[in-house]
Amino acid sequence: MAATEPALIALDWGTSSLRAYLMGPGGAVLETRRLPLGLMQVPGRDFAGVMERAVGDWRLAWPGLRAVAAGMIGSAQGWVEAPYAECPAGTDELARALVPVPGGALLVIPGVARYGAAPDMMRGEETQIVGALVQRPALAAGALFVLPGTHSKWVPVSDGRIRDFRTFMTGEVFATLREHSILGRFATKDAPAADAGRLAEAFARGVTALRDSGSGAAPLLFSARALVLAGQLRPELSLEYLSGLLIGEEIRCGLHGEGAAPVLVGDAALCDRYRRAFALFGIDEVAVLGDTAPAGLWRIAELAELTGRKELQP
Repeated sequence: MAATEPALIALDWGTSSLRAYLMGPGGAVLETRRLPLGLMQVPGRDFAGVMERAVGDWRLAWPGLRAVAAGMIGSAQGWVEAPYAECPAGTDELARALVPVPGGALLVIPGVARYGAAPDMMRGEETQIVGALVQRPALAAGALFVLPGTHSKWVPVSDGRIRDFRTFMTGEVFATLREHSILGRFATKDAPAADAGRLAEAFARGVTALRDSGSGAAPLLFSARALVLAGQLRPELSLEYLSGLLIGEEIRCGLHGEGAAPVLVGDAALCDRYRRAFALFGIDEVAVLGDTAPAGLWRIAELAELTGRKELQP
């Protein structure tokens, strides 16, 4: 196989977007595509049609190239439901539990579930964690991964296995309050723009207020409006302050009982926001790994012997 010949098509197919990677030997990303066609944007549940639109030319150019996907595409609302792997779960369990979509054009990686009195589930984040362990093998011995997002995940890992995790709906709560509550009223299109420094200050003010409150976010949420009405916060800064309150609350709860320094995985801008919030809690040694999904997709596909091109039947 030539050094640049593709060996895998990998999809990170979530609720709001689809990212496609054409990958070469060793997991090298040869090309990346992003489409706003996540699970909830697929017209008529035509998942096959969306996949053809995203990577059809790759499949035509390299017949026999296998494809693997992670994320909500494997949920009950997706193309095929891939049963969860139960905690504790490692890379081997994920690679052994791939589920083909009807027709077999794609193999879907299962999510991970924790059952019991307070069950929790993830889809897609497990693949990011696999990728993080590929990039930083030393973390397999023990680490606390934090994956910010609409539904943030806090995931302790030991011996290379996901032992437990917790979900915080921080991003969704923020979006709901911004769009459907009185706290978003000041965020109008005609509000004057604020510079990056003032936005950062407002965010830090929210994190600090939460950190020092001793009572959590609930009694502080209205302050995002009251401070504006009292002339103590500019209207265009109120959502940054609110973001600080909510992320501060997540960190306050997430750190309870955890001793390990966090490792941030995911979108660079969002990880930087969390890094700044952690610093205000006195935690400066925070590793930021960014997007590790491609490395995770490759590693799982490699263990499942999917990398490379299969022989086509005449």
